[in-house]
Amino acid sequence: MTLIKLRNLRLAKGISQTHMAKQLGYKYASGYANIEMGRNKPSLEAAKKISEILNTNVEELFFEQKLLNKSNKEISA
Repeated sequence: MTLIKLRNLRLAKGISQTHMAKQLGYKYASGYANIEMGRNKPSLEAAKKISEILNTNVEELFFEQKLLNKSNKEISA
């Protein structure tokens, strides 16, 4: 996951870490902040919710571009 991308997208949308944490069901903002800083990896359910809140898709937000390109090449081969 590109952590910078996650943070920048959230900031560009004007969404606080506190808001993200509440939407994800965390009691404290640090629950979400730990994901954004790479200390914790989100569950698939949380990743889907984060992508919904930020209005993007899970693949674009949480998977490296190299991995996506490789998968697309294998599918088209």
